[in-house]
Amino acid sequence: MRAFAQGWVAVAAFGLVCGLSAVLGATAGHAARADAAYTVANYPVEASDKSAVAAKEKALADGQKAAFRSLLKRIVPVTSYKKISRLSAVKAGDLVSGVSVRSERNSPTEYIASLDFSFQPEAVRQVLQREGISFVDAQAEAVTIVPVLRQGNPPEAKSDSGQWRAAWTGLDLAHTLTPVKLDDLKPVIHSDTVKMLTEGDDNGLRILAGEYKSDRVVLAIFEPDLAAKKVIVTLAGQDAVGPLLLKRTYRVSDGDLGYTSELAAVVALGVLEGRWKAVKAPAAGGADAAYAPAGSPSDQPAWAAGGSTNSAGGEAVSFTAEFTSLAQWNDIRTQLLDTPGVDDVNISTMSARSADVALRYPGGLQGLANAVGGRGLTLVNNGTGWVLRPGY
Repeated sequence: MRAFAQGWVAVAAFGLVCGLSAVLGATAGHAARADAAYTVANYPVEASDKSAVAAKEKALADGQKAAFRSLLKRIVPVTSYKKISRLSAVKAGDLVSGVSVRSERNSPTEYIASLDFSFQPEAVRQVLQREGISFVDAQAEAVTIVPVLRQGNPPEAKSDSGQWRAAWTGLDLAHTLTPVKLDDLKPVIHSDTVKMLTEGDDNGLRILAGEYKSDRVVLAIFEPDLAAKKVIVTLAGQDAVGPLLLKRTYRVSDGDLGYTSELAAVVALGVLEGRWKAVKAPAAGGADAAYAPAGSPSDQPAWAAGGSTNSAGGEAVSFTAEFTSLAQWNDIRTQLLDTPGVDDVNISTMSARSADVALRYPGGLQGLANAVGGRGLTLVNNGTGWVLRPGY
């Protein structure tokens, strides 16, 4: 398959002074992009107490802690997530440099707001370095995400202006490690081009880059099937790391397509961040197995999202992971990935409360059950299949 991306190098000689200015400018730009990651924006807080003032104070205190956890999950590679527990005694409030209000409302006993929490970059870095926790805080070059709605028979692709785009708009796209600019699907990008991209055809990448005048463009394709109560989301294009093709299925619970859209957007942004952290912090364990595409490498085009090693060792197993929130799922996934021997992890279908997981483990399901038992998880056969749950 022919290579897609091309590089352009411009060289100019303006003398020692101009050269020094360029170096200083580049250093300042790098620092700015690194510091930007230390703001957690548009973070929702809510609290109730005996008075409006007390409720606000409680919401701010709880919000600082929660926003700090979000910051850590943003800049720490997933392979080092378990080390975050070392920071349980750290007071998030001591690391906050500022709080700004995007929106707020209150009652005599309740406070609800959307806030931006800015943390002190150097202070957070020192905390992480002191505990020996690796991190990546330099932002990648921005990528253009194009929310696309694909449906019908035959499927037609069009620019989405509904719940799928709204889900992306609600994310913190400026301070993420992989900044995102949203754009519309250009009229010249027809359904056949979208089909080429989803099938891994390099011609689709070339067309996409040519029309958007950028290599860093990813179509986020949303395909709802309400009759089957599922949504298929495909990321196809090229991000700051390289070519990307990843497909994932989400269950629609209780007909709530809005929640499914939000969940899928959060996971998709996590994919982009995970890929960036994996290449910027190779010492932390290489590619993030949680973001490996479903299927074996032989089923994937050459430019499919990497991360799956398809190790020949270990027995293929599958089970359903059950959880009560996205945060709990992140904890389960982290513990699973940190279990020695776990390899070739693929997450094929997700809903608001469960995920279908396939992986390889030398001891099979029973061996895996014994291994994860020491990590606060339980893996049991409930009669209809194996289920992984938190052990607490």
